[in-house]
Amino acid sequence: MRILVFSDSHGSTYRMREAIIQHSEADMIIHLGDGERDIDLLKEEIGRRKVVQVCGNCDFYSLLPYNELVSASGVKIFCSHGHNEFVKHGITHFVDKAKSTGAAIALYGHTHESVTAYDDGLYIMNPGSIAKGEYGAIDITPQGIMLLPMKI
Repeated sequence: MRILVFSDSHGSTYRMREAIIQHSEADMIIHLGDGERDIDLLKEEIGRRKVVQVCGNCDFYSLLPYNELVSASGVKIFCSHGHNEFVKHGITHFVDKAKSTGAAIALYGHTHESVTAYDDGLYIMNPGSIAKGEYGAIDITPQGIMLLPMKI
């Protein structure tokens, strides 16, 4: 299973569209906030893929949750924009929150800085800002989990 991970599109859909088209094999798309309405503009490219979204600090009047726990191929994924976990000041609180959910993968945005890390059983990714051309892909296979930072 391949999952595309976007964050911080801030109204810029061109690069997100290109990434979705380039990864036609992707089964799921996760948007980590600050561009809630951008996903609506890409319905044709998204097709029938499952979409998961959380609210970012710039998603004004959003009804989306701040955090979401989803399952993909039996793997729990904790999704957050990260502003409520103060990720601009470090990710300790975010990591602790993700671990408390039993997640194997923790995803956040907000900082516009791409990060891939592993911490005591938890895969951690910030895809960066798709407005800058940065995004992520996650491959979940019987052999394991792979976090892939991408650039378009």
